[in-house]
Amino acid sequence: MEKQISFARIARAVAAVSLALTGGTIGFHAILDETWLQSFYRAVVTMSLTGLDTVPPNDGSRLLSIVLVFAGLTIFAYVAAMLVEAIAQGVVSGALADRRRRLAIERLHDHYIICGYGRVGRSVGVEFREAGVPYVVIDFSADALEVAQERGDLLIDGNGTEDEDLRAAGLERARGLVASSDSDSDNLYITLSARAARPDLVIVARASDSDAAQKLRLAGADRVVQPYSTAGKELAGLALKPQVAAFLDVVSSAGGPEFRFEEIEVTEECGQTGKSIRDLRVRERTGAMIVAIRKREGTFDVTPEPEAVFEDGDVLIAAGTPAELASLEDMFARRGAVAH
Repeated sequence: MEKQISFARIARAVAAVSLALTGGTIGFHAILDETWLQSFYRAVVTMSLTGLDTVPPNDGSRLLSIVLVFAGLTIFAYVAAMLVEAIAQGVVSGALADRRRRLAIERLHDHYIICGYGRVGRSVGVEFREAGVPYVVIDFSADALEVAQERGDLLIDGNGTEDEDLRAAGLERARGLVASSDSDSDNLYITLSARAARPDLVIVARASDSDAAQKLRLAGADRVVQPYSTAGKELAGLALKPQVAAFLDVVSSAGGPEFRFEEIEVTEECGQTGKSIRDLRVRERTGAMIVAIRKREGTFDVTPEPEAVFEDGDVLIAAGTPAELASLEDMFARRGAVAH
């Protein structure tokens, strides 16, 4: 509301009050020959409509009192209108902003939902933003909501443990969900609710320890991350194998150099099943390198041979520049479809 009231309008109201009080004080002093303090007092009680301790003794003072009463009414009406307008503008603008946010979320498809926008959730948001991936934040803490608004994130003021809030975030159209609350129990409820509503959803959850991680996997999380354990492994890797760690950091950073990893699903519709890496001349035609193939049953063929044959349901783990990966995606895109 304070932002809606301009300084100029406040200054005009203050100037009007000051002018009326000054004129009334001088007028009463001249007409009634009262002291300056008594004249100022009479002007204040007259303008504020609180009444007079004595009836003005002559016509001049009565006329001045009438003028001050009308001046007070006008100023009060102006201030009241200014406050009502500011409140109305704040309510309307807030309602419009909420509506725009809801419509933007309703238009999302294949997006991600971040449940819990603490330190971990915000880091996930940064990575998604740098990768150009759409996402929606669900949190209820004032600090998290303030950060989300500052970053321009689409957000739901709520709790991921509530089915209604998950639906509002577009769970039925989402590609994946990140349960990054600071509470293991909340992450467990979020995972259970999301998995029950979307058996095919990719769910990544945060756990504080191994016991919580095991429960989250049983609840349906596809991947579970333990921040403290992961940080310890990274620190040890930097100390023991600094060059390897530096290389992995370069190639896995979403905002890093022009070399990235990507996963591409092989389907019957792409027309490439039954063919081998050698048959398709993947490296020659795209420049990308297939570093692993995840088979439908969940096993990995690491550093596949040129004779490795692509099957329906395989997931390719490829490395290359964005342009090379885009060419590889085009090669395995569904016929008639455009690669993302």
